[in-house]
Amino acid sequence: MSLHLIPRRTKPARHRLASRAELQQELQQLRSQVVGASRTITALDARLAEARTHRAEAEQVVLCLGTELDDRTAERDQALAEVAYLHTQLAPYLAADANAGAITVPDAVRDTTAGEDQATTPIDVRPLWEALGIGRRVRVADAPVADDPRTPTWVPTDSETTQSLRVVAA
Repeated sequence: MSLHLIPRRTKPARHRLASRAELQQELQQLRSQVVGASRTITALDARLAEARTHRAEAEQVVLCLGTELDDRTAERDQALAEVAYLHTQLAPYLAADANAGAITVPDAVRDTTAGEDQATTPIDVRPLWEALGIGRRVRVADAPVADDPRTPTWVPTDSETTQSLRVVAA
């Protein structure tokens, strides 16, 4: 079985020749396209030249601004150095003025006779079982008690074979 992707014609196709008028019309269209393309290229070249002049002007402005920035930075640094120098020169005078106008209070003893001014006791930082006197809730036992319902049946009850932790009943 064969597969044909191109349909077959029953009659051979004849090539139709273009007339002289059609060819002249197509030639005229192509010439007008060439003229339009040349006009577009001329306009784009003019815009490119203008963009290049603007770029050169912008680069000149950037150079001028960079120079001005450097000059202003140097002026600022010089002014800051002068301020620091003046501050070190004036520091003793400022300290003397602050000491002259300082408010001093004579030594005094605080009156604690009022109830709200009474001294408090220090904070107790012992563990809770020591502070409350209740003791620890877990102790080590030699052997579990045999009649205690909490003791499993498989645990041996003699003291020689086991050491266990038991919770003290409250």
